[in-house]
Amino acid sequence: MSSIGAQVRKVTTAVDPIVTDYAVGYFNHLSKVTFDAVQSKQLDLPAEVDFVSALLVDAGAQKNSIDTLAKNILEQLSIQLKENQAKLEITGDTSKRLLDVNILKSHNEKENINASLNILGVNGSDIEHTGRKMETRVDLKKLAKAEQKIAKKVAKRNNKFVKYEASKLIDEQSNEDYDSFFLKINPLEFGSAAGKSKDIKIDSFDLYVGDGQRILSDAQLTLSFGHRYGLVGQNGIGKSTLLRALSRRELNVPNHISILHVEQELRGDDTLALQSVLDADVWRKQLIGEETKINERLKEIESLRGEFEAESLEIKKLDNEREDLENHLLQIDEKLVEMESDKAEARAASILYGLGFSTDAQQKPTNSFSGGWRMRLSLARALFCQPDLLLLDEPSNMLDVPSIAYLAEYLKTYPSTVLTVSHDRAFLNEVATDIIYQHNERLDYYRGQNFDSFYTTKEERNKTAQKEYENQMAYRKHLQEFIDKYRYNAAKSQEAQSRIKKLEKLPVLEPPEQEKSINFHFPDCEKLSPPIIQLQDVSFGYDEKNLLLKDVNLDVQMDSRIALVGANGCGKTTLLKVMMEELRPISGFVSRNGRLRIGYFTQHHVDSMDLNASAVDWMSQKYPGKTDEEYRRHLGSFGITGTLGLQKMQLLSGGQKSRVAFAALCLNNPHILVLDEPSNHLDTTGLEALVDALKNFTGGVLMVSHDISIIDNVCKEIWVSENGTVNRFNGTIYDYRDYIISSANAAGVVKKH
Repeated sequence: MSSIGAQVRKVTTAVDPIVTDYAVGYFNHLSKVTFDAVQSKQLDLPAEVDFVSALLVDAGAQKNSIDTLAKNILEQLSIQLKENQAKLEITGDTSKRLLDVNILKSHNEKENINASLNILGVNGSDIEHTGRKMETRVDLKKLAKAEQKIAKKVAKRNNKFVKYEASKLIDEQSNEDYDSFFLKINPLEFGSAAGKSKDIKIDSFDLYVGDGQRILSDAQLTLSFGHRYGLVGQNGIGKSTLLRALSRRELNVPNHISILHVEQELRGDDTLALQSVLDADVWRKQLIGEETKINERLKEIESLRGEFEAESLEIKKLDNEREDLENHLLQIDEKLVEMESDKAEARAASILYGLGFSTDAQQKPTNSFSGGWRMRLSLARALFCQPDLLLLDEPSNMLDVPSIAYLAEYLKTYPSTVLTVSHDRAFLNEVATDIIYQHNERLDYYRGQNFDSFYTTKEERNKTAQKEYENQMAYRKHLQEFIDKYRYNAAKSQEAQSRIKKLEKLPVLEPPEQEKSINFHFPDCEKLSPPIIQLQDVSFGYDEKNLLLKDVNLDVQMDSRIALVGANGCGKTTLLKVMMEELRPISGFVSRNGRLRIGYFTQHHVDSMDLNASAVDWMSQKYPGKTDEEYRRHLGSFGITGTLGLQKMQLLSGGQKSRVAFAALCLNNPHILVLDEPSNHLDTTGLEALVDALKNFTGGVLMVSHDISIIDNVCKEIWVSENGTVNRFNGTIYDYRDYIISSANAAGVVKKH
């Protein structure tokens, strides 16, 4: 006879999978109780079966098929309960033991270690249905979710869209530990997943943010397994919300597809960096913990056997338990081999090294790292887990150029599906196999295209749509003019009526969507005589024995376009502060023109803003001397137009706050712009505006950036910070990237999966 799960799934193909899974779990729960419980009226078996049957019919299953199913399952459960009772009389109650693999073996459809342990813990709760109360171990949250899914199914049959409220996306991980959250999203399964498709196809869903604003309407999401998708669109369009909805299975992603989302920094504690990456694979961690407990119990059983006679009932109980434990231990060992658990530490160390963690840094506690480095740890943990669906939200924002190069190479050989939100063109050109364009409450697919080809195709589509719209408008105008002229002319009235019918049959075209254009403008500055900024044999350190910079000889001129690159922590920001005379060198000289004014943009600019004030009020307090109208006009030159300048800055997006910071640094009319990670938070439109403004600026530019596209478009000179000094690099930013990759390959850091 086939298993209960197989019987249920056979007749519920039209039912939502989560409802089917719930029904299978419920029936499997019933199969674990004893016949004695039924006889003593603690459990009304026919009522339980009727309850689940009604649930399946409501969810869309055929009533005749469910009636037959219910009859078969009732017979099968009766037999199973008698067998359970017979074994209980011999073995005794094992519910409070460490493990009882009889229970694990009874639900091979979906064996979840945590769920099994919960079942063994005898944690009962009361649930009321069919007009009475009963004691059960059924997951109440899962029941509530199943009921919600049924309601949505009914709504969909009534031609209503399914709505997934993103207001539920309050960070669940802040309320529960990482392991619990991981297992909640990705329950551990035994048995092979072979034959199960890992493609994702979600039809006709709406997505809302917490205030009721709709960001997707009747959308379709299709992700083919093994493809790497770049999700692009303007700031505030809802890309991150879509990723969070997927990461929490708010959208209907099949349960056998594992998901991991990199969106927040790791919480620091005393765990070593390397161990924190190993612990990120909760499945491996749980299995190793189970393996240890089982081996301890097996040793305990062996010692207990010597205390009883060979044929005693106690020996039979111990033998039953040992057999069950050994069978489960075999399952665990097979799963660990499948995961290549023995290679885990070497793989984790390689990933950390590629993301900038030295061998020594890997042995430091996570609470010793800054927020940026903890974000890298979060990324390393995700790469180590290798989920079927990896979700990345602006991963390049937390990385330097060497680490971005490593990540791009790593992802190019990633064996599963990647969906990344990014505005870094070079990164998307390297990584993406497909682009998803989110706009106007919909998702458009550009298959087989990286960012550059997507952008070209999108522009061509827009031109074609605009031309088609203009042609139709001209044709409509021509018809309407004829109708207006001859409608009441007896000789031409028949022709006029014919044109009226033509006009009525024309499809109504909407004007093509026009993206908002943004222009940045840095004010012109007067020329200065050299030297503007010059460093001669400069060395710096907080003590002479540990120099951060040594023998630096560089200069910045009025026409300079310089990119300063290198690994995080190698002294780039220190060099900027020495050049701006915020730090004094231990040796050497810094020469500056006495009239020089510097505009300094820091990647932590938001920390210095009063977010409770409007942009106009904040600028008038920090840079007084202008009227509100002048501040608004100046903000307008950086895309902060209309009432945006009068809103509290906490209501602005990250990109809009960056534009306010750019506007502010220009108020002293600088000769040199020193920019530390200027591209963070800017969308494609903002990045294009920044590139154009920097090209047209009449002063000099020195930027620290990880964005290869901006560097390539703006900078003519590359400075590389490494090995305790800074030198000019002979080549382009792409030459430097190739140099980084070749160095990583030589060190064996970038490897095929």
